[in-house]
Amino acid sequence: MAVRGITRRWIANSLTVIVLVLVMLVVILSVMMQQYVYNSIQSQLKGRSEEAGNLFSSYSNQATQDFFGSVRDYIENFTAKNEMEVMGINLSGKVFITSTGFAPDNSQPMPDYQTALQDESSFGVWVGSLNSGEKVMAVTKIIRNSNGGVAGALRYVVSMEKANQQILLVVGFLALGGLLIIAFIIFSNLYFMNSIVSPVRQIGATAKRIAQGDFNARIKKVNNDEIGQLCDTINDMAVELGAAEKMKNEFISSVSHELRTPLTAIKGWAETLQSGGMDPGTYEKGMSVIIRESERLSGLVEELLDFSRMQNGRMTLMMEKIDLLAELGEAVYMFSDRAKAEDKYLLYEEPAMLSPVLGDINRLRQVFVNIIDNALKYTSKGGTIQVTVSEQDGFIRVVISDNGCGIPAEHLPNVKKKFYKANQTVRGSGIGLALADEIMKLHGGQLDIESHENVGTAVTITIPVLDKQQEEI
Repeated sequence: MAVRGITRRWIANSLTVIVLVLVMLVVILSVMMQQYVYNSIQSQLKGRSEEAGNLFSSYSNQATQDFFGSVRDYIENFTAKNEMEVMGINLSGKVFITSTGFAPDNSQPMPDYQTALQDESSFGVWVGSLNSGEKVMAVTKIIRNSNGGVAGALRYVVSMEKANQQILLVVGFLALGGLLIIAFIIFSNLYFMNSIVSPVRQIGATAKRIAQGDFNARIKKVNNDEIGQLCDTINDMAVELGAAEKMKNEFISSVSHELRTPLTAIKGWAETLQSGGMDPGTYEKGMSVIIRESERLSGLVEELLDFSRMQNGRMTLMMEKIDLLAELGEAVYMFSDRAKAEDKYLLYEEPAMLSPVLGDINRLRQVFVNIIDNALKYTSKGGTIQVTVSEQDGFIRVVISDNGCGIPAEHLPNVKKKFYKANQTVRGSGIGLALADEIMKLHGGQLDIESHENVGTAVTITIPVLDKQQEEI
C-alpha cells in the first residue's frame, strides 16, 4: 500500500516521537547495564583486596623481606588466576611479582596505585586502557605497617573485554527490541490509518459522484463510529439532494405547463381575432380569454419574482395600519364567481369588527388569495370552502377550511417547502404555500395546516393585532 497524504504525516509524526523515546530508553538502559556490570566487577575486586588486607595485617610489624615472601606465596597460590591478575608492589611502587608468571611490566599505567596512596582507606580504582589497548579495571590496596607507613601493595586487574562484549550484546538485544517495536508500530499505524483513510477516500469518491449529479450513489457504512456517522450524513444528504432535484425538475415541468397553457390560449385567440370575420359575441369571448389568461400569466410571473426575492432575502413589506376584514372580504369576493362556476360553495362568516393590524396590504391579500385558490383547486364539485375569523389573546386567526381530498400524512410535513407538490395532477407551481408561510413570518404571525386524507384541510393564518405602542409610532 502506498504511504501518502495523511497516512505519511501520521506515521512521520508519531514515529519521530516514538523513535526518540526508544533511543533514549535504549541509551539509559545501556548506561545502567554498564554501570551495573562495572560496579559488580569493582565490588568483586574490592572484596579480594579487603580479604588480602586482612590477611597481611599480621605481617605489618615483621621484616620487609618476610612480608615480600608472604606476598609471593599469596600470589603463587592465588586460586582466581583465570579470572583476574594480582600483582605485588614494593615500597618503590614497582611491580615485583604477578600471577601471570611473566616478568612484571612496569611501563603500564597504574593511576589506581597513586589514588590508593592518597586515599584514607588505602583503596584506589582505575578503569582504562593498557599500552596494548586492552581495557581493564584495576583496584589497588595499600598494605601499611604499624607506624602507618607503606609496607607494599596488592593490585588486582581484570580485563573488561568480555564484560564489554556482554554489555554490547545486551545493547544489541535492546536495539533489536526497539526496532521490533518500531516495526510493530509502523504496521499497526498503517492498518489503523488504512481503516480511516480508505473510508475517507470512498467518501470522497462518492461525494464527487453526488456533486456530478448521481444522487443514487451511497457509501457503505462499515463501523458505527465518527466515520460511520459521516457516511450516514452524506447518504442522508444524497437522499435530500435527490428529493430536491426531483422537486426542482417537477417544478420546472409544472411551471412550464403553467406558462404554456395561458400562452397557448392567448396565441390561439389572437390568431383567431387576427383572421377577422367573426360576430361581436365571439370577439368579446376571445378578448375575455386573452385578458384572463394574461392576468393569470402575470400572476404566475409575479409569484416567481416574489419567490426569487424570498430566496435572496430581498422581500420587503410596506407596513401600515390596515383593516384585515376588508382585505379578507375582497379576497373572498374575488373567488365567489369562480366557486359558483365550479359548483362549489364558498361560505364566509364575517364578524362585526376586528382590531386593526400592522401589515402589507398586498402581501396579506396574496396570502388569502393563495389559500382560497388552493382550497377551490382541491375541492370537488358540490364541496364547501368555509372562511371564519376570530380575535383572541391579541391575535387574529383566519381559518380557511374545505372538505376536499385532503393531504396524505406523509406529505403534510413538506407542503410548505419550496417546489413541493403533494398532488402532481393539479395545476400550480409548488411555491405558493412557501411564499405564504414566509410572508406570515415577516408579519410576526404563522401559517398552520391541518389535514386528513379524504376528509379535508384547514389552514389557520395567525397575525398579531396592532398594539397601542405601534399605533402611536
